[in-house]
Amino acid sequence: MLLQISSGNGPAECELAVGKFLEVLESELLDLEIVKTTKGRNEDGYRSVVISTSQDVSHLQGTVKWICQSPYRSKHKRKNWFIDVSIFEEKSQANFSEEDVRFQTFRCGGKGGQNVNKVETGVRAIHIPTGLSVTATEARTQYQNRKTALARLGEVIAKQNRDGESLAKQNMWSKHEAIERGNPARVYEGVRFERRG
Repeated sequence: MLLQISSGNGPAECELAVGKFLEVLESELLDLEIVKTTKGRNEDGYRSVVISTSQDVSHLQGTVKWICQSPYRSKHKRKNWFIDVSIFEEKSQANFSEEDVRFQTFRCGGKGGQNVNKVETGVRAIHIPTGLSVTATEARTQYQNRKTALARLGEVIAKQNRDGESLAKQNMWSKHEAIERGNPARVYEGVRFERRG
């Protein structure tokens, strides 16, 4: 599981709340691993933090409210600061190994001279874990088409991995804009960030 803690577009106080909530999680989650941090305006704050854990953290999803007089602006009237906690499934990358590929041969037209439509020179490569498949019919020999299909399948899987990573990043970024201020999952109070609910 990936957990993103975000201050959204909030002020420095929200960034400080992200840092304080991260400290809370470091004491609560045994296998917490920090994947990525984006520093805030002040040394003790973060715009966002992404962590990884194998523990069930579904109860943390939503808004975290921090009730505190601003530690940066003493005359500021606002006392409620909000951060967002979003959960994302870690998108597993498809591994590419020739051991996971099944090959099928078939007769095909095209280049092949005397072998056209007589000998099975066309090759279909199927990646068993993902079900992705490609064909190669350009070469005159089954051996060469097999090499071409294998290389082509590797490119398709690499592209799928890149696309999945890009989509996950877009989803995570969109959560920066979507902080809901009502019905917080947790409430903390004071400079010491003590839990109230």
